[in-house]
Amino acid sequence: MEQVIKWHSEAIGKKVVAALGKNHFSAEYAAGKADALARALAAIPAGSSIGLGGSVSKDEIGLTAALKERGGQIFDPHAPNLTREESLAMRRRGLIADVFVTGSNAVTLDGQLINIDGTGNRVAALAFGPGKVVIIVGVNKIVPDVHTGLKRIKTLAGPANNKRLKLSNPCAATGLCMDCDSPARICNITTITHKRPRQSDVHIIVVGEPLGY
Repeated sequence: MEQVIKWHSEAIGKKVVAALGKNHFSAEYAAGKADALARALAAIPAGSSIGLGGSVSKDEIGLTAALKERGGQIFDPHAPNLTREESLAMRRRGLIADVFVTGSNAVTLDGQLINIDGTGNRVAALAFGPGKVVIIVGVNKIVPDVHTGLKRIKTLAGPANNKRLKLSNPCAATGLCMDCDSPARICNITTITHKRPRQSDVHIIVVGEPLGY
């Protein structure tokens, strides 16, 4: 069974990599977390200033820890003990960093990225700003089309991230999007990146394992 799942992950993952390439993104397939970490570090030049977007996927492959160990200027708005103002400053500085690192809520079989954001810095960076964007995506984020991707976010990614962040939004209790009006709502901005933005360097690593939510 494990070999069959591995085969399927690779087949689907490489199909998406090819589709992303047709949409003018730079993309590659990584068999697992260790492979993904090595490829991500190779894609991020040493000495770069780095902005970090909210992403469980990058943490699960060990990328955040590895970048901090490697040293350099890192703008992490989720670092412990930051004030609200300090976290906001980190978000702004990350938008003009040499490299911005994040995940994606969903990627379609035809190579489109779907993301919903609360503050907006992550989706802003995906559109324009940083010198380069590196995106880590597990095969569990692959969906047939945009409609399914949006549904996935509302029924899984959104509620799961609310629970992870210990927010009091209704979906953290119900497990489903309630389209709430909460001030703490994290689903405020939706972007669909059909193709690589013209002035952006976007590199996507599709990982043959489930990552994030």
